[in-house]
Amino acid sequence: MPYREYDQAGLDAQYNNRAMVPDHAAYIDSWATRSAEARRHLSVDLDLAYGDDPRQRLDFFPAPQRDAPVLAFIHGGYWQALDKQHFSHVAPLFVAAGIAVAVLGYRLAPAQRMTAIASDIRMALAFLYRELPSLGGDRARIHLAGHSAGGHLAAVAAETDWPALSPDLPGDLPAGLVRGVCSISGLYDLEPIRRSYLNEVLALDAPEVAALSPMAHLPAKASGPLLLAVGGAESAEYHRQQADYAARLRAARHPVQAMILEGRHHFSAVDALAEPDSPLFEGVLRQILAPRF
Repeated sequence: MPYREYDQAGLDAQYNNRAMVPDHAAYIDSWATRSAEARRHLSVDLDLAYGDDPRQRLDFFPAPQRDAPVLAFIHGGYWQALDKQHFSHVAPLFVAAGIAVAVLGYRLAPAQRMTAIASDIRMALAFLYRELPSLGGDRARIHLAGHSAGGHLAAVAAETDWPALSPDLPGDLPAGLVRGVCSISGLYDLEPIRRSYLNEVLALDAPEVAALSPMAHLPAKASGPLLLAVGGAESAEYHRQQADYAARLRAARHPVQAMILEGRHHFSAVDALAEPDSPLFEGVLRQILAPRF
């Protein structure tokens, strides 16, 4: 099933991030090590359950002060790998800046279809919205960030009609629930994923692609601005995905900032979120701390 200018082998190569970065395992091991260190040194509520499955859990790192803004982070892994425990290391810099962090877990393929995975993220955010007053966060200031598949899921969550989905949510629920989104190495058009080797596990069909491709569904304006970032050394398809999505958002007059993280590949791009001098960390910090619109 060729796609655009690619034959099957070429398309598969565009989305095979592990093959493009032979030492990817060292990055994953580093995430796990730094995350374990973060959990040892920060206050954290571990494994808060938003559903019955063991993967329907989130970890919450409170800020030093109550009523803090919140960054909810969604991990990558092509919807089929990794875990929230790999990404606790995104919390320390934000907590030090007075921002609480929630790291979301979710069920994975092939046990779950993409529709159920997206539903998990919405369930986690609805749970967070309900529980933030007791956890010490401000539910009027929830921001999202995600990497790779997590970037896709963050963009999908930004499209949600929250009052229609969860009419039982308390308080003055905004249409967007989240105030801003950062997608790192995100995937916004699922058609090439459906046509690639990844679909052997994901089993995407055409209706699911149509329903869950952010390219086809703009975020609610109330979801706030989007910050899109891609590593300069990532594949041409990742750059195309970001450029096309940014153009679609701009055409609809939706606030969006797109950046290239020079010299970074798929696995080092997300590390910029945990580096104090990186433009990505600074951009997300500005987004979260900007005055309310």
